[in-house]
Amino acid sequence: MTRWQGQLIKVDDYRWKIPENYKAGMRVPGLIYASNEMLESIREEQTPEQVANVAFLPGIVGYSLAMPDIHWGYGFPIGGVAAMDMKDGVVSPGGVGYDINCGVRLLRTNLSEAEVRPKIGQLINELFHDIPSGLGSEGKIKIDQKEMARLMVEGARWAVKRGFGYEEDLDVTEEGGCLSGADPGKVSDKAVKRGMPQAGTLGSGNHFLEIQVVKEIFDPYIASIMGITEIGQILVLVHTGSRGFGHQVCTDHLRVMEEAVSKYGIKLPDRQLACAPVESKEGRDYLAAMACAANYAWANRQCIAHWAREIFSKVFGKTPEQLSMKQIYDVAHNIAKIEEHTVDGRKLKVCVHRKGATRAFPPRHKDVPQRYQKIGQPVLVPGDMGRCSFIAAGTDRAMAESFGSTCHGAGRVLSRGAAKRSVRGRDVVQELESKGITVRAENIPSLAEEASQAYKDVTEIIEVVHKAGISKKVAMAVPMGVIKG
Repeated sequence: MTRWQGQLIKVDDYRWKIPENYKAGMRVPGLIYASNEMLESIREEQTPEQVANVAFLPGIVGYSLAMPDIHWGYGFPIGGVAAMDMKDGVVSPGGVGYDINCGVRLLRTNLSEAEVRPKIGQLINELFHDIPSGLGSEGKIKIDQKEMARLMVEGARWAVKRGFGYEEDLDVTEEGGCLSGADPGKVSDKAVKRGMPQAGTLGSGNHFLEIQVVKEIFDPYIASIMGITEIGQILVLVHTGSRGFGHQVCTDHLRVMEEAVSKYGIKLPDRQLACAPVESKEGRDYLAAMACAANYAWANRQCIAHWAREIFSKVFGKTPEQLSMKQIYDVAHNIAKIEEHTVDGRKLKVCVHRKGATRAFPPRHKDVPQRYQKIGQPVLVPGDMGRCSFIAAGTDRAMAESFGSTCHGAGRVLSRGAAKRSVRGRDVVQELESKGITVRAENIPSLAEEASQAYKDVTEIIEVVHKAGISKKVAMAVPMGVIKG
């Protein structure tokens, strides 16, 4: 790809604007959150062009936004955020992505690094053995179509009702782990058949379960309310989504949306932005099917977190309650949601697309759990498996400026193929072990795709969103053990 030559106007050290007149047809300007140092790689990858293209979508309000972990995606960039007015706006599957509600769940424990380090090999082996992972993996949960329909509607609540975790987990899960409006009737048989055997599985690619150690606390007050109290404390992070089920839901509805573009006379600079009016039959059908996939992902993470608690309990000979394995939060990274936001001084009902972006609602917001009302919604930002992850909190500035959104992770800089060419899977294992990180994977060669050099440094990403004020840095944790698909 040639370097993107368009104009980026510096707003301040962390915001760069693509003017509305960059391309005829843009309805709003683009706004990219990035440091000066990041701009070169962003231009190299041409992602500002995707930010500008999103600005063509009917009903878009405010800005076409991009977070600092932005990289090339299907239609929308990954790291893209856009809100469409419900009255005349559209919904676009490319603004959610194929892995609907790919997201992360974080558990705390009262264990210390000194207690866990001697047992890390056993822990990782037990987790790897008990939590199905890898491409096409099948889970321990056997469900029929009737039960699958219930899971699609109830989400994480379906899992809790069946003994996977606790009611209190739902209180600290985005949307209570259940997005309303799910309609299994809008999901194809093919999607259901792909989803049934994969319930409760970790999946492949960049999905993982990680045992982490708290290394730094930036805001002790906010951290303590989340249950993060000391350096050396052990956390458990689960990163997975809706597996082949969500992928099929996206594929099915993209075909419908491609026809809807002609039907509704929508002019697009990129066919991958296929969309339909939010209030049209096609738009409503997609949102109803997407909610099913989002709920599937929440049920998935609920089950995996439950098994992680069971394994810790087995290895340490204590109950999850004695280990204080409480959930800090669970956030979606790929989702479209109907929310109320203030735009140009007016309260608007909008459909917010977050694709590789995290909700970051501020203190006192009605959708923030009761226990976090004073501090704002926890924001979970995983890095690559060789560096670190961050815990942050939502802010008023995010609500005012980015539709209550912030970054979601490190963001790729190398394609999977390029990463594989640059390093071998065995080398990655050795490199991680030299850093004191134990790793188990279904497919060792595929680890090369997830090597640290394939990703931006999450420390630089979090610095941008913290200094831009759209989320507040709370704590940093490093990996000690990882299982990957």
